[in-house]
Amino acid sequence: MTTLSTHTNLWESVKAELRTAVSGADFESWFANIQPVGIEGDTLVLRAPSVLAEAWVNSNFGDLLRRQVTLAAGRSMSYRLAAPTEREAAPAPAPVAAPRSRVAAPKPPAIKATNTFDNFIVGNENEMAHGAALAVAKEPGHNYNPLFIYGPTGLGKTHLMHAVAHSLFARNPQARIAYVTSETFTNEFIQALQTNSVSQFRRRYRELDLLLIDDIQFLAGKESTQEEFFHTFNELHNSHKQVVLTSDRPANEIARLQERLVSRFQWGMVASIAAPGLETRIAILRRKAQDRGLDLAPEIAEFIGSRIARNVRNLEGAVTRIEGYLRMSPNRRVLDIQAVERLLHDILVEEASHTLTVEMIQRSVAEHYRIQLSDMTSKRRMQAIAFPRQVAMYLSTQLTGLSLVAIGQAFGGRDHGTVIHARKTVGNQCEVDANVRRSVEFLKSQLSSNRG
Repeated sequence: MTTLSTHTNLWESVKAELRTAVSGADFESWFANIQPVGIEGDTLVLRAPSVLAEAWVNSNFGDLLRRQVTLAAGRSMSYRLAAPTEREAAPAPAPVAAPRSRVAAPKPPAIKATNTFDNFIVGNENEMAHGAALAVAKEPGHNYNPLFIYGPTGLGKTHLMHAVAHSLFARNPQARIAYVTSETFTNEFIQALQTNSVSQFRRRYRELDLLLIDDIQFLAGKESTQEEFFHTFNELHNSHKQVVLTSDRPANEIARLQERLVSRFQWGMVASIAAPGLETRIAILRRKAQDRGLDLAPEIAEFIGSRIARNVRNLEGAVTRIEGYLRMSPNRRVLDIQAVERLLHDILVEEASHTLTVEMIQRSVAEHYRIQLSDMTSKRRMQAIAFPRQVAMYLSTQLTGLSLVAIGQAFGGRDHGTVIHARKTVGNQCEVDANVRRSVEFLKSQLSSNRG
């Protein structure tokens, strides 16, 4: 083998080219955590973070990776990618608590865990999507085909796609699986047209057991690609092969998407993912911290969870910064609220610019139900006022990062038990009364769009 610097430098050059050759999501999912091992003859030896990553990269990006290795090396070269052995992937020792900070010292970096069902935090906002994905993973091609998951970026859609694939691959390593973004699908189709290799392209996608396509909304306006995907979808569906799609919006709201595709996307299960509530955000934060060997104090976890409400990725970014802060000097650094505010200043400012206040929710609900804004904080209990007030409390628990106590205070000093009762009452009414459900969904959509 050559020296460490040689194969490391070669891989860094390959990665630099891959960043421009694939989408950002594909790069972060499949290439960012590959490690160079060495060079054996004309082969660059690489280590994948998981068996699934090994299979997907070899299946979906093998030709591209070989081409980039050859270009970076300046001579004909190939690559060999394999997952670590069980011994290599063994977990690091349990972290030891750091003095003074109530935060455990970070453990050494480990191979990044694959997104699985086990490390997906389930809350009210993603429960249906999680359940549908789990059903698909157990019986692909039979339950909910296709599965169409939609919602804003950074809330776990891709995580669920990976979990479905990982689950199927764990049970059947011979399964033919492809995960791509719609951008990658489009670029590969264009390349196939240019190189007269459309038949190979079709064979690759139409002989799969599981096809997962992220960000399907980017097919909008691409008529030829939509035509190709229409036939690919039909072939897979007719063969009882599973298709999983994600989008940032419902299929019928994707402009310039063929009606026949919209119809097919709605054949199976359509499930939405919304921004997680406070309790779910805290659970996500704690899980991500634990995965990095951190033990966040409850007040710090609640502070971060209450201030970062729109994007799960920002929660992960917060944990990354905290880990770096403590790693620089784990025995001398104290993690308190003030330190967290300094570390996360730009994230908190960005979040705040899109944050709804309880007063904004109260005002919208009062206007919708045609009551006075002052009724939101009054002691009046007549049904025409009490129920809109409960709706406002319910939406406050869904759309703000405030604790139940803080929400109760904003409604005239009511206690958190009143907020819990309001949340349960409105939730139950939404299940049995279509008019209530439509009103609440309208208000939620209106408020969410105003938040940006």
